[in-house]
Amino acid sequence: MALDKPEPCPGFWKGKKVFLTGHTGFKGTWLSMWLHSMGAQVTGYSLEPATKPSIYEICRMDEIIPSYYSDIRDLASLLAALCETAPDIVIHMAAQPLVRESYNDPVTTFEVNMMGTVHLLEAVRQTVRRGLRISAVINVTTDKCYDNREWAYGYRETDALGGADPYSGSKAGSEIITDSYRRAFFHPSDSAASIVPVATARAGNVIGGGDWSKDRLVPDGIRAILEQRPILLRNPKAIRPWQHVFEPLSGYLLLAQNLATSKAIFAKGWNFGPDHTSSASVEQLAGLLCKEWGEGASFASELSAKQPHEAHYLSLDSSMARQELGWQPRWGLGPAVTHTVEWYKAWHRQEDMRALSLRQINEYMKGAQTG
Repeated sequence: MALDKPEPCPGFWKGKKVFLTGHTGFKGTWLSMWLHSMGAQVTGYSLEPATKPSIYEICRMDEIIPSYYSDIRDLASLLAALCETAPDIVIHMAAQPLVRESYNDPVTTFEVNMMGTVHLLEAVRQTVRRGLRISAVINVTTDKCYDNREWAYGYRETDALGGADPYSGSKAGSEIITDSYRRAFFHPSDSAASIVPVATARAGNVIGGGDWSKDRLVPDGIRAILEQRPILLRNPKAIRPWQHVFEPLSGYLLLAQNLATSKAIFAKGWNFGPDHTSSASVEQLAGLLCKEWGEGASFASELSAKQPHEAHYLSLDSSMARQELGWQPRWGLGPAVTHTVEWYKAWHRQEDMRALSLRQINEYMKGAQTG
């Protein structure tokens, strides 16, 4: 049974020790900031920020989050960090997150996304064997872990996993690895000391302020606008389940609360996707982005050589999260774009971006409390 209040709860997180991998990335920085604002004691484990600029550096996160700057593929370093910090909750977000990059470097993609998961879960297992208690583990994967057949309906947690590109395949592999560790080492039939509720979380295409990754629509679009050139669209008719980054993050927080409180019944895979009304084509999102930015923003289809395969249509069915966790998205596509553009415009004006980011988190939280 889910918690009475289906929302991230500061009372739960205050004083909780959270070990977060991938904390220097786009989603990881936002989650670190949110957790810290609720009083959690966050420790990060990640490589240095992968982009210049980066939201991690823009928001001066090194001032408030203790960090281990190391590779998720380094099991010894990961195990030492877990044992030293003795966390209550572990959230695994470290990844090679780009489809197109997976074509350029498939070996690293599989190493990071699959063996990184093995190392994280093995480090958890060995930490628990040494007598330390971990009350919840979440492995964040992606909606692209499903065997995408371009169906009109949303994919459910029971649908087949697969991957037509190295990134998607590596994330499907991460899901299978997590399930194997859950069954083999963290099963409820084992001794109480070895039970660690482990879940996976799959989200849609997230947007939000502070993403500077290459080959993503919004950061590519912002760079184009600031450089006073049209946004070039590789695949304008492709439809994606767009959602603001706060939507899946709120799901991860709520899932962790339930895992830590109700244990094994929540230890499975979960979808945190937007309402169907937030699914839109690349062209439609680019139009909203340009309209919200205003004067000087425009887009055009990119005329170039054949592009690597990317799915044309993909959506998630989040019925299970709604029914069993009480989770639901709060911001539709319009508010998601509005808050995203607000962030980049404020950054361009050289405002205090940690303060503005916290204001956006608080605005979302107030909506969750009254929605």
